[in-house]
Amino acid sequence: QVQLVESGGGVVQAGGSLRLSCAASGDTFSRYAMGWFRQAPGKERDFVASISRSGGTTYYADSVKGRFTISRDNAKNTVFLQMNSLTPEDTAVYFCAADLRPIGRPSMYINDYDYWGQGTQVTVSS
Repeated sequence: QVQLVESGGGVVQAGGSLRLSCAASGDTFSRYAMGWFRQAPGKERDFVASISRSGGTTYYADSVKGRFTISRDNAKNTVFLQMNSLTPEDTAVYFCAADLRPIGRPSMYINDYDYWGQGTQVTVSS
């Protein structure tokens, strides 16, 4: 069992930045790839970014590439999402998730993830 707790969400003006954190417990953090997803009201949960177990490989949705950066600190059991140049289209609940498949490669697919955090709200005002 892996427990994930997101933090760092809030309200920010368009063009601003936020850094989300996801603290993991209950298992060895370095065993799993991590992902960030987001869900706006009335919308599907969409992939945002993912990172391999070692942190050496990352993937991003086209909508956030160049603006968001996913990273991890395995010593602190934490994954981060640095969000820059935010727009109102980024408003959503952001979820972190853990992929326990023993391959290391990060995934963009919801069904590949085994555990999910409770989400943190990000609101970008115009």
